[in-house]
Amino acid sequence: MGKKNEELSEVGEEIVKQKGKPRGGNSPVIGNNGMMTQPGDNAKFLRVNIELMKMPSIDMMDVEQVSKRIEEYFVLYAENDMKPTVAGLAMALGMDRRRLWEIKTDNCGTHCSKLPPSVRDTIKKAYHLMENLWETYMNSGKINPVSGIFLGKNNFGYQDKTEYV
Repeated sequence: MGKKNEELSEVGEEIVKQKGKPRGGNSPVIGNNGMMTQPGDNAKFLRVNIELMKMPSIDMMDVEQVSKRIEEYFVLYAENDMKPTVAGLAMALGMDRRRLWEIKTDNCGTHCSKLPPSVRDTIKKAYHLMENLWETYMNSGKINPVSGIFLGKNNFGYQDKTEYV
């Protein structure tokens, strides 16, 4: 009876000891915790992605158009209370995430080396914002740790590494 996490409750004529949270509690990595959606979530995600798909092409040589599109992307996700994604940002810019990664890492072939430095810098700034958001979500427990590790490795170049000296 003296334990912190135990409570007594009456069930009919019986007194039943109840411990705190069940095993696993609300851990984001046990069972379906952290994966469950609310009614309407999938429709919202689909609507946002359809909006991305329908965005008209922009002139990727024009830093103003690129800046405006990046802002539109983040506003769209904020208005829908969604975490922005690297693939979504790439889609808004009319490319895939691999092209975005190449711009971010200055590992461009001919397709993105033609972009003006101001455009590449603007895209890199948006990418760094995404990385900062990812770190903030991880540090605040707002993302499943396993998913977060996957995103860090695949989108931001993080890696598990053991060094022997």
